[in-house]
Amino acid sequence: MKERIIGRFDGEKKGPLFICFGAMHGNEPAGVKAIELVLKMLEVEPITNPGFQYKGRFLGVIGNFQAYQKKVRFIDKDLNRSLERDYIEALDMKSPESLDNEDKEIIDLINTIETEVEDYQPEKIVFLDLHTTSSYGGIFSLSDENPESLKIAYSLHAPVVLGFTKNIKGTTMHYFNKENFQPDTISLSFESGQHEEKLSVNRAISAIINCLKEIGSVSEDHIENFHEEILIKYSRFLPKLTTLLFRHPVDPEDDFEMNPGFNNFQKINKGDILARDKRGIIRATASGLILMPLYQNKGEDGFFIVKEIETTS
Repeated sequence: MKERIIGRFDGEKKGPLFICFGAMHGNEPAGVKAIELVLKMLEVEPITNPGFQYKGRFLGVIGNFQAYQKKVRFIDKDLNRSLERDYIEALDMKSPESLDNEDKEIIDLINTIETEVEDYQPEKIVFLDLHTTSSYGGIFSLSDENPESLKIAYSLHAPVVLGFTKNIKGTTMHYFNKENFQPDTISLSFESGQHEEKLSVNRAISAIINCLKEIGSVSEDHIENFHEEILIKYSRFLPKLTTLLFRHPVDPEDDFEMNPGFNNFQKINKGDILARDKRGIIRATASGLILMPLYQNKGEDGFFIVKEIETTS
């Protein structure tokens, strides 16, 4: 599906294959807009700045194209909870008629990525999955505890949240990693703000550019300071490092309703009333910081609770 590829930029020198996902959830357009704008910036930069040099290949990809067209999170199921190796391998055994919309998206998405890897033959692949949340109040990166992944996540100047890959399954970080790709592979996600917030696009642009600097695709000399300042300013009063304590799962038949007014990284105490469903009120199981309270119709996660981890730097 050619429409899935937002664009591609090849540098003059060989370097990392940087693959940036937008709209893995179709109701999150900020990532796609950010990728489009960064690609335009890369095309213009060598003209306005003759000393500019890009190392590697940049590829922008729409994750769930059908859902993106319809402006919905997903059609049949959450694509970003379905990227498990065993499940994907089983899709090859099914008839095309038995595949739902997200199954078809998964097959085409992976074929697109594998074709790109085969064509470019990189020594390193870096995946950055761009998201937004239905709630306001904070930006953050999701990383595993791989030192290089953490180093890149810290370079985005937003809170780093650990533990997500252990508590939810089937995300881009679970599949697009060194277990499934031969080159040295790093995968992380970045949440740039609320879905409809205009600045979410700006923050996603800054995250992409800071990531490109960190992996050596662009030189620090050619990056404007405001790309760091945007992220630093917005994260000024947010924790540097947190880890996941609790996830509240949601099924469509639960009639889940989040209480209004919660923001990302808002402090909560054990026992606080956070939401309601058909079984009654839902209280916080632990004290900490609330993350991604659900304020949209579709979603398998009602909210998360994280706690701050002290860092030495």
